[in-house]
Amino acid sequence: MKGTQDHAALAEAFNKDEDRVDWHDGALWWIRQKRDRSANQTPQWEELREAASAIKSNVISNLHDYLLQFEENLKRNGVKVYWAADAEEHNQIIYKILSEKNINQMVKSKSMLTEECHLNEYLAERGIDVINSDLGEYIQQIDNEPPSHIVLPCIHKKKEEIGELFHEHLGTEKGLSDPTLLTRVARKHLRNVFMTRRAALTGVNFAVAETGEYVVCTNEGNADMGAHLCEVQIASMGLEKIVPERKHLGVFLRLLARSAIGQPITIYSSHFRKPRPGQEMHLVLVDKGRSALLARPDFRDSLKCIKCGGCMNTCPVYRKSGGLSYHNTISGPIGAILAPNLDMKKHADLPFASTLCGSCSNVCPVKIPIHDQLYKWRQVIVKEGYSASRKTFSMKAMALTLSSPEIYKTAGKTGRWILNHAPFAINNKFNPWYKQREMPDSPKQSFGEWYAKNGSKS
Repeated sequence: MKGTQDHAALAEAFNKDEDRVDWHDGALWWIRQKRDRSANQTPQWEELREAASAIKSNVISNLHDYLLQFEENLKRNGVKVYWAADAEEHNQIIYKILSEKNINQMVKSKSMLTEECHLNEYLAERGIDVINSDLGEYIQQIDNEPPSHIVLPCIHKKKEEIGELFHEHLGTEKGLSDPTLLTRVARKHLRNVFMTRRAALTGVNFAVAETGEYVVCTNEGNADMGAHLCEVQIASMGLEKIVPERKHLGVFLRLLARSAIGQPITIYSSHFRKPRPGQEMHLVLVDKGRSALLARPDFRDSLKCIKCGGCMNTCPVYRKSGGLSYHNTISGPIGAILAPNLDMKKHADLPFASTLCGSCSNVCPVKIPIHDQLYKWRQVIVKEGYSASRKTFSMKAMALTLSSPEIYKTAGKTGRWILNHAPFAINNKFNPWYKQREMPDSPKQSFGEWYAKNGSKS
């Protein structure tokens, strides 16, 4: 995020390019439709969602025990384990691992956790170069932008814009925008990165407490390329990624890709358990606000999230405002729940960036009641005094008006008079409602006045 603008201001800037908004909206809705077709073709889809939610409820309720079991099995498998309370500690651990091996270059697959921790910037300041190997994240990296979507990091960019970036950074022909040719150029460039970097970092999609293994899901194979060619393999994992037993993976792997982009399974679902001869494996378990969320009964279910991005693909606000308008690493409806837990004052606007239509909850593969949690966050934010002053004032004025019949009648008459005789007082740029809407015609009389004349006749 550039500057300190809130979601509304950033969304307004995104909406100035109507063509971009239209195809961004259409592309994500097309993916939502693919998800629906895939779900409808999957036997016992709702039973799978229910099972996944129940498994995650069990994990949340017994997280301490599962984490200790996972750590014990990791160590038994020869993996070095670290615990990080926050982003700073996580970044320090990664830097120390690399420094002790005199490594100043690393390749990284998609990891929203390291984006949360701003690892790339931290290492760059200390002389360590990091390349994101996921194509979408690589595009965002060379454009000096964060990902705008969990699964589709550069969904807001047009192919022509990507062509210009590749021309500037990779030396492609100016004006080249064919996706196939651009992908070939990126593949050739990244292949050299995989072959020459001694360290590779991956995220973690699922971690199995029973066996001490972790699973990384990709469609490009970039996590595998990095992990299999490096001498130092590092994984960064949020505490909530645990599943109790290996057999539970079948439930989540059937849900993840279908919910994300409508395909049966990710092309690569790779299990990592032990380092190969001559290789080191390190895994960093990161809290970064997750324990605080666990302690909030109204919001702890958001720890069930498997980061499929389905709520973003269906959300009418996200589709029309773009992921970067959320000024938080995780955007969309789920991000609007997670962000206030980290910094309520900074992210107080995000729970209000929703229609509360419930579509996000309907598609969530682990049945997080997302729209309910957004509504509850609004209540918390208002009670804590973090809501926008103009919103607080308008709500108090509305409460006063609706609690007094006389004030209500007077306000109604005044409003009708203004709309009829001085509409410019309302239809202007200072009225946020008027920016995107036509104000309705004023009724000739209130319902109370109509009923006083006609009620006895009906």
